[in-house]
Amino acid sequence: MNDPGERFLVSGKTALVTGASKGIGAEVAINLAQAGADLAIAGRDRVGLAKTQERVRTFGHKCEVINANLRTIDGAITTANVALDYFGTIDILVNNAGIAHIDSLWEASIDDWDEIQAVNLRAPFIIAKTLSGPMREQKKGKIINISSQAGIVALNGHAAYAASKGGLNMLTKVMAAELGPFNIQCNAVAPTVILTEMGEKLWGSPAKGDPMKAKIPLQRFGKPVEVADLVLFLASPASDLITGQIILIDGGYTVV
Repeated sequence: MNDPGERFLVSGKTALVTGASKGIGAEVAINLAQAGADLAIAGRDRVGLAKTQERVRTFGHKCEVINANLRTIDGAITTANVALDYFGTIDILVNNAGIAHIDSLWEASIDDWDEIQAVNLRAPFIIAKTLSGPMREQKKGKIINISSQAGIVALNGHAAYAASKGGLNMLTKVMAAELGPFNIQCNAVAPTVILTEMGEKLWGSPAKGDPMKAKIPLQRFGKPVEVADLVLFLASPASDLITGQIILIDGGYTVV
């Protein structure tokens, strides 16, 4: 008889999580460690990464820190290669690192546009491109991209951010099509507002947040652990037949 508990574990797997110094990325790393994985965690915030590392190690698993700037091509390449140096192969990739600059179309700067595309879209492409080699050789792997509700439905002030996440959604689908024959599942998670530090900054005030909550049937924003739980499912054997999907975790925002 199959053990349903075993199907939701990632024991003996290695994982790379970007943007793991806080928020969703930190929760994802902790969830994966609790479920049995060894971790490489990447980001720019050395202090935040050290805190995540300390929490992960309490579960008895390896956790290697990669300090890298995903705004640069070299930073993304270094992140992937260092992770491979640590573990030889990465079984689970979670492209979580992301940034946002909120401006109207006519006020947004080209520099901000380029920075957002670099972190939110180019870096996941580079890292997945690099790590997919060993995944193809071992005929298994999981790639989970953290997208956004804003990559599916328009949101004022989010032109550059929405474009990056919409691009990430299509990149996910192409990954699934090309890597599926190698038994690699590729999916994206598209949350509504999640109350991370960035989410609080952008949506924490009642004047900004309350009108948004009014559009959500569940009438609340999400918590980082709720996204991390979905990521764990997609990283586990329980999701082996799921690929190429953009899975909303939006409290029902897109159904109305």
